[in-house]
Amino acid sequence: MRVAFLFNHDQVHQIAHSLPIAIALAKGGFDGEVIVATSNALLSKQVKNLGGDLIGSRIEHVELRPSQTTRRLNSMFSKFVPMEKLLIYRDNLHFFRSLDFLVVTEKTSLVLKERYGLRDLKIIHTRHGAGDRAIGFNKASAGFDHVLCSGPKVRDRLIAEAGVAPEAVSIVGYPKFDLVRGKEPLRILPKAERTVLYNPHPSPHLSSWYRHGHRILEHFLDAPRDGLIFAPHVMLFQRKFVVTVDRFRVDRAGDIPQKFLRGDNIKIDLGSRRSADMTYTQAADIYLGDASSQIYEFLIKPRPCIFLNSHGYDWIGKADFRHWCAGEVVDSPSQLPAALARAEELHATRYLPIQEEMFAETFDLNEIPSSERAAEVIFRLADGHVRDRLDSRLMAVSQA
Repeated sequence: MRVAFLFNHDQVHQIAHSLPIAIALAKGGFDGEVIVATSNALLSKQVKNLGGDLIGSRIEHVELRPSQTTRRLNSMFSKFVPMEKLLIYRDNLHFFRSLDFLVVTEKTSLVLKERYGLRDLKIIHTRHGAGDRAIGFNKASAGFDHVLCSGPKVRDRLIAEAGVAPEAVSIVGYPKFDLVRGKEPLRILPKAERTVLYNPHPSPHLSSWYRHGHRILEHFLDAPRDGLIFAPHVMLFQRKFVVTVDRFRVDRAGDIPQKFLRGDNIKIDLGSRRSADMTYTQAADIYLGDASSQIYEFLIKPRPCIFLNSHGYDWIGKADFRHWCAGEVVDSPSQLPAALARAEELHATRYLPIQEEMFAETFDLNEIPSSERAAEVIFRLADGHVRDRLDSRLMAVSQA
């Protein structure tokens, strides 16, 4: 039995969502092979950082290689389209054919079934976040053999909107939380009285960055009481152009002017490991954002939130904007100073119970680490797969 965990992306933000499951599987006595497959050096480094001595011992590490053709195409089109990410499957079909189960955090891997005909390969989706956007609940989710999710909100939407069969989805909690269990938050800006995390999404039709980002940074230049951690989604500045497919848009994130780099109260991180391992969501006192699912990671400890409706969405009562119920929603950076001034009071008098309710419906957590709960589901699925194969062989023998 060969179970592989695939990491195929330009950035490291998806690793924490499923690598803890591979670790729990390896430590839990799984008698098959546990494999981690990475598609570039950045991902390989992060896997080794988080997996430690298990990588290369109990967990086999496979580095997938692109073909020369893929490298050439990637060099021509990588500013717009992640060619290497898309073609790495074709270039490594021999590896994917060798597997019984493939555990993935994204939906691109369904190409193995849909285009390359690997119908017998069981693909398990762990998702990578617990956000509200409709794209997370589209029909592609029903193409997986099993889906692991964080809580009842996600399960119910997968069944109702994506058409996932109830028996094909399991609530396991949130394995990423296991990485910060028992750890004290870092003090990122020690001179600030309170720290605001500004965490805009990359999608041009959702993000506050393209219209309002510089004005938001301007506010903190002259507000020494408040420290600012500017840690956007790691894909916002990854490429020269940001292209979105759920609602086709192309835009440029641009550059960060030098004046924003000079203050002691501003920390800018456009994509380091800390942008993806909850360092900043744990360290901040106030969350400022728009559509990122990191808001739910921030709510592991309820704190004040402010959301920027830069596109004027009619959002009230819409499931895609459920997270905006966790704090005040403003339409312009001109409203930000007043919103920050009343953030703590509004949190205490209005938003705290709402946040607690939202967290409970999004995450089903208990004393068992989420990664172990997820590993148990994979144990069960693998055991059932072995029994099914044995029954098929016995039936074939009896009919011979």
